[in-house]
Amino acid sequence: MGLFDVFKKSSNGQFVTEKQFKSNADTQVELAPQTLKQLRELGVTDDKELKLEFFFYSNTVDKVERLSTELKKMNYEVEFGQSQGDKKLFISTGWTSKMKMDNGTVKTWTREMCEIGYKFDCDFDGWGTTPEQD
Repeated sequence: MGLFDVFKKSSNGQFVTEKQFKSNADTQVELAPQTLKQLRELGVTDDKELKLEFFFYSNTVDKVERLSTELKKMNYEVEFGQSQGDKKLFISTGWTSKMKMDNGTVKTWTREMCEIGYKFDCDFDGWGTTPEQD
């Protein structure tokens, strides 16, 4: 799946097809250990707890708003609105509560984010973090 394949609007208004969801979920879970490896090089150990910044996209503000409401129930800091880069897209972004930076925890969380995104017809576009947090 190419980057722009996700952004093609289907005739029924669906943003993420099941096939795209499955492919993206597999890719995101595969990328998690690579990102953690980079964090290890910055001194982040398995037992270190960090907040993760996340990103979701969809084709309507209603979809990202409903997703954002769900993420707030998980005690995440969340904002949503129109994408700055593409006015046809809408974004939900924010920060998780702290979690351990071990492979199992991060991979499980990543798959859960893909699934929650799909439930609300939003595409999970990945995560990032900073090693130095309060």
